Amino acid sequence: MAEIRYLHVGGVVAMGFDPTAEYLLVISHSGRGVFSTCSWDRVARDPKLAYPTGGYGIGIGPIEGVRIPVVEMDYRTEKVSLSGRNGSLQLEYESGTITVIDESR
Repeated sequence: MAEIRYLHVGGVVAMGFDPTAEYLLVISHSGRGVFSTCSWDRVARDPKLAYPTGGYGIGIGPIEGVRIPVVEMDYRTEKVSLSGRNGSLQLEYESGTITVIDESR
């Protein structure tokens, strides 16, 4: 049975996994946050605005300086959808909430 978690983050514009998939970088209108994909706890936060450029965001905290490929907000649907771990991890952002569905748990 899939595990479902909810992360409350307002104003998300993009998100993406680091190369190891241990961390999720979330870029919002209020800065950047990094979440552990093991616990889904936020492990780093930087309020400085740093929007993605060319499809990449720059990591902070445990992924400091790493260029992370990100999926940006689809302003037509007002959603961000992202998958990882060979499709077993699905994330969707809408209206201030990232819904995490982990099929591997």
